[in-house]
Amino acid sequence: MAAMEEGCRKGRILAEATNIARDMVNEPGNYMTPQDMAEKATKLAETYGLSIEVLELEQIKELGMGAFLGVAQGSQQPPRFIVLRYQGGAPDKTDLALVGKGITFDSGGISIKPGEGMDDMKGDMAGGAAVIAALSAIAQFKPAINVMAIVAATENLPSGSALKPGDILTQMNGKTIEVANTDAEGRLTLADALGYARQADAKVIIDVATLTGACRVALGDICTGAFGNDQELVDKVINAGKEAGDLIWQMPMYDEYKEQNKSTVADIKNTGGRYAGAITAAQFLAEFADATPWVHLDIAGPSMIDKGRAYLAKGATGVPVRTLVNLALSMAEPK
Repeated sequence: MAAMEEGCRKGRILAEATNIARDMVNEPGNYMTPQDMAEKATKLAETYGLSIEVLELEQIKELGMGAFLGVAQGSQQPPRFIVLRYQGGAPDKTDLALVGKGITFDSGGISIKPGEGMDDMKGDMAGGAAVIAALSAIAQFKPAINVMAIVAATENLPSGSALKPGDILTQMNGKTIEVANTDAEGRLTLADALGYARQADAKVIIDVATLTGACRVALGDICTGAFGNDQELVDKVINAGKEAGDLIWQMPMYDEYKEQNKSTVADIKNTGGRYAGAITAAQFLAEFADATPWVHLDIAGPSMIDKGRAYLAKGATGVPVRTLVNLALSMAEPK
């Protein structure tokens, strides 16, 4: 009976957290601005006893987040850099950093997307919603681990002040980035979010992003693509997904793909072109994860579905909230 009650409790917590992410992603873009996202995270922090820090424009500038700010400069909505923390382990360390893409609406910027399907781009913050929701569940399980969630939230819009193809940005750790295409914006914001996680001395980093249409072409809306620099960690993430019912498929990360991201005017460019687009995007992120054990989850396919199936309704799915929670629980020190 006790095992049944505990199973029901765990199922309820995971389901409620998944629905938090689904509700955030299903909101229209004018009701889920960067500020709205920060307010939702703040309310969850208050409810579940998390600590939260929301950095505004001037603080973001002080940290030198030039890649994130480059994307944000085209929007009238001010950016927000959201940091949630759950402290269940020893003080002054970060065992696990969950980094989520937080583009609350993505028009493509100056490299504007086709009009058809652009309304779905309200969901380009699904990765950010997932890591915020995951922290709300982790806090209820109270595992012996320290977990932080990081979301660089902004819109990507065209305007007179918007980022232009050919511009060069400087990420917070000093690397220069040639902007070949302003619609490859999520990886720019993630570059600074990954840099922040590394400055926090995170032992392990998982990023979650609706990053590339290429991954959706490869895997459809069934499966998340996994990319990483540490096979043991990739295996842990995939196993956490199996337990959660989230299908995850590992993609290759051969060094030869890095050639496509080479720039003649900066340290790296933000797109490697059409071919192997999901892989070259992951290789771009790998430059900013550096030597920290890291896994990138590209959820562009399964984050939203056009037709309900099994226990999933049409619209946002909440992938991969349950996977992230299971991973954190598996990494926690036994009590």
